[in-house]
Amino acid sequence: MPRRAVVDTNVLVSALLKRGSFPDVVAQGVRNGQLQPVVCEEIVREYVDVLRRPRLGLSQRDAMDLLEVFGAQAQWVRITPYLAALKLPDPGDWPFVATALAAECPVITGNTRHFPARLGLEVMTARQWAELPGSFGVRG
Repeated sequence: MPRRAVVDTNVLVSALLKRGSFPDVVAQGVRNGQLQPVVCEEIVREYVDVLRRPRLGLSQRDAMDLLEVFGAQAQWVRITPYLAALKLPDPGDWPFVATALAAECPVITGNTRHFPARLGLEVMTARQWAELPGSFGVRG
């Protein structure tokens, strides 16, 4: 059974920019069924918006292929609106926080500081995910 996680947009960008990197290991985990991404509508909209930005210089074919894989493999959840009282370092991260809380799964990100421990979230870097026993990135 695949592990489940919310994958932050910065991990997808990094995966597309550098093959063989830890973020690419996360993307490969989705492609090979070892990681089931958990998403909401807001996350998918951000993925599409960011991965289409010309200044990133991403191959649009590779980006759309990756989004297609994520869409096919994803568990979808609905989230609640952001409450200012939560005082997130970046309120734009709320969809990722809310999705992880709703699905009771970790967030994989390159910006762990944006996800405060006080929220009760499990947060890990792409490297930490890749180093989990049984993950695609761990060589026996």
